[in-house]
Amino acid sequence: MTASATASPPLIAALLQAEVYAHPVHDIQLVETHISWVILTGDYVYKLKKPVNLGFLDFSTLEQRRHCCEEEVRLNRRLAPGLYLGVVAITGTPQQPQLDGAGEVIEYAVRMAQFPQQAQFDRMLARGALEPVHIDAVARLVADFHRRAGVAGPAAAFGEPEQVFQPVEENILQIRACIQRDSAALEQVAALERWSRDRFEQLRAVIGARKAGGFVRECHGDMHLRNLAWVDGQPLAFDCIEFNPALRWIDVISEVAFLVMDLQDRDQVRLARRFLNAYLEHTGDYAGVSVLPFYLAYRALVRAKVEAIRATQAGLADAERASVLQSFHGYLELARNYTHAGKPVVLVTRGLSASGKTTLTQPLLEQLGAIRVRSDVERKRLFGLHAEADGQAAAGQGIYTPEAGHKTYARLVELADAVLAAGFPVIVDAACLKAEQLTLFRSLAGARGVGFAILEFHAPADVLRARIVQRAKGASDANLDILEHQLAGWQELPESDRASCIRIDTQLPLDVMSVQAQIESRAGVVGTII
Repeated sequence: MTASATASPPLIAALLQAEVYAHPVHDIQLVETHISWVILTGDYVYKLKKPVNLGFLDFSTLEQRRHCCEEEVRLNRRLAPGLYLGVVAITGTPQQPQLDGAGEVIEYAVRMAQFPQQAQFDRMLARGALEPVHIDAVARLVADFHRRAGVAGPAAAFGEPEQVFQPVEENILQIRACIQRDSAALEQVAALERWSRDRFEQLRAVIGARKAGGFVRECHGDMHLRNLAWVDGQPLAFDCIEFNPALRWIDVISEVAFLVMDLQDRDQVRLARRFLNAYLEHTGDYAGVSVLPFYLAYRALVRAKVEAIRATQAGLADAERASVLQSFHGYLELARNYTHAGKPVVLVTRGLSASGKTTLTQPLLEQLGAIRVRSDVERKRLFGLHAEADGQAAAGQGIYTPEAGHKTYARLVELADAVLAAGFPVIVDAACLKAEQLTLFRSLAGARGVGFAILEFHAPADVLRARIVQRAKGASDANLDILEHQLAGWQELPESDRASCIRIDTQLPLDVMSVQAQIESRAGVVGTII
């Protein structure tokens, strides 16, 4: 929120005067949050921490604020090295402050390079400029960051089940303290507390296994749209959590859940689903979806807590307080939505190379809230290759031997099963040219008691050849020789499979709603958690 100088403490009011700064100042502005004051001067930003103790953070002493300023610079340089310039000591008096002056220090500030506020993802979204290309870039950024981030060792408390539940419990307590007179909200919070505790107990062993498996890492901790920006054609993540290591050393899926939740809260469900799928495809952490609903509800309650705290702070106009409370109730409702189980189905693609399976399942997964697993990507992951690495495609050779194919399809079944167990529909993006391959997934659907459908993609042979020649290099290694081999061996589906099959002519624009209706007529209603 933007604040005025008249409502600010003397030091902040003084720092809104251009003469305080040794550099040129253009259009000075103050942005206030529940824990900080941020002063924009044109070329530079100065961020001061409020002297507050909110339990989950403590900025109540000058020494604590100094330490947290230094930590903020150190940690944020992992993702935004050119943005965080250093810590500035403020001397003088609150009425006449000096930056980096002589004498006793009265406060500290983080100095940052300023970028246009319109570059923040929340601002881009507000003006209709946030597009899939930005979401895809962030998914890659986050996946690469998590791959490099430090791993919590066995001796660390971070990621242990009781430590994971502590902030969930604290959220509930802090929300209750702020809404003591709102009986309806108190009832919602009580229900969410019961669900969170029950779900935690169900997941206790899984949470422990996630820690042992190296999925608890030193993350950003506060990755939502307001803390992302598009600068110089690249995504930038800033303002990570520096004040509480336990909120930063977390399961990577908790980090992912924050951005998914924030996109959903802003009615960007398709982008939320796109981000989640892109991240999972980069990392292969499909087992992580088992804890995703738990963390989605937790993240919605984090934002509810922030709004509840903000609503109790002094200096808010009545209209603004009403808006904050409305947002608070919206987050409670979103958290409640995450407690509902999904209605998963198994959707399996079938088609020759370049028939459009990957291209056309993208809008489908965004419509259905499904999670997609791709044979092209998982085959290479099995053999230690990056998704876009050259697998030296040749029929029956290298990573394309019959044995490698069996291993790949077994892995796809394993991943699909994990997705179904978490309550999400799954799309298996694979050629599935052999009857036994389809049988694997039909059997999985039967074992899980969920619906099953085949999405069969078609295009004339000449069109397929042209697409192979023209398409950019991606995860698929298919070339013309592979395609000709497939064409020679193509067989129509047996009669027993045709009732489950939806044929898609990929020369025509995809009618997503029509395909969804056909899926639901064959496999049942599709319901998802996100």
